[in-house]
Amino acid sequence: MGLIVQKFGGTSVGSVERIQHVAQCVYEEKEKGNDVVVVVSAMGKSTDQLVNLAKEISSQPSKREMDMLLTTGEQVTIALLSMALNQKGLEAVSFTGWQAGIVTEPVHGNARIIEIQTESIDAQLSAGKVVIVAGFQGITENGEITTLGRGGSDTTAVALAAALKADTCDIYTDVTGVFTSDPRFIKNARKLLSVSYDEMLELANLGAGVLHPRAVEFAKNYNVSLQVRSSMERIEGTVIEEEATMEQNLVVRGVAFEDEITKISVLGLTDSLTSLSTIFTTLAQNQINVDIIIQSTTEMGNANLAFSIKSDDLQETISVLEDHKELLGYGQLSAENKLAKVSIVGSGMISNPGVAAKMFEVLATNKIPIKMVSTSEIKVSAVVEERNMIRAVEVLHAAFELANIEAEVN
Repeated sequence: MGLIVQKFGGTSVGSVERIQHVAQCVYEEKEKGNDVVVVVSAMGKSTDQLVNLAKEISSQPSKREMDMLLTTGEQVTIALLSMALNQKGLEAVSFTGWQAGIVTEPVHGNARIIEIQTESIDAQLSAGKVVIVAGFQGITENGEITTLGRGGSDTTAVALAAALKADTCDIYTDVTGVFTSDPRFIKNARKLLSVSYDEMLELANLGAGVLHPRAVEFAKNYNVSLQVRSSMERIEGTVIEEEATMEQNLVVRGVAFEDEITKISVLGLTDSLTSLSTIFTTLAQNQINVDIIIQSTTEMGNANLAFSIKSDDLQETISVLEDHKELLGYGQLSAENKLAKVSIVGSGMISNPGVAAKMFEVLATNKIPIKMVSTSEIKVSAVVEERNMIRAVEVLHAAFELANIEAEVN
């Protein structure tokens, strides 16, 4: 008898029929003799609907009230799933994030989990009940309701698995596993049997929507046994583990992409040594995430700085930089939008020189200009025009022969 944490996303619980299907999956796991904790997202597009309602009231609603609003979506799902399980003769109890003991930092909209107080869940499991937990939410030490950011239900599930010392954490989604690229856009993308924590973390950070980056961080830090699998088909998924054991011959194991990227240029910095740290400290204090950074020096001795952000953060970024112009000491700001980031990921890059060169050659051959570049030991990212994004992914996927993993089509 073991302890299994199962997570079902919005598509998997998008209707009463699908909630009943999830209840059957949970029932079957319980029938095997396992204790089960289930984490669920809001139904279908209900979170988007709540966001749209807020926008009808205010163009810039407070982050606190947005958390109050958005957390209601998961509460609908947990109650309905608990009812469905009770209808099947299984005792189940639903918990909001705060009832489950999920304590977060005091940040609205994108909080991190500080600790999980598991006493309430442990007591219900000991009583033989299935515990249904609302993903994506928690509470501060001062009693403020918070959310974990978009996709935070993954984080909830893995964090619970770590805190409860679960035997495994299964992330059920609308795809059958982790693919070499997004199969909705790249028709010959192939499923991988396994991916390392580090590779999955890069893929998640670079736009692969199958797992939330923080969830992968938790899994890696606490060595949580993690599997991404389909909620619709009863087949094996992709195992996320310390070192991937399959497809060892692959130098590149995935091509990720992300649209709605904006490049910000800060020109004429008079003191590049202090300005650099001041700019990014100021942006961080305003919860603005910066990605690729490029600095150059002019003939006059001034510095120019360019960095990429998500386009949603453009207005706030410009506002913050303009409000602190005197402190930061720059001459001019400019922004270039309608950009995208395309990345290749693979732990095989460490021991195979020339991978980045091949990527740049492939993009150049296909007349796809590169705006910015970022590298690490296991990834290379290039910012390109958004209109070239899918084409760039297609040619890179082909160049690194990722469609040749014929055994992983399922």
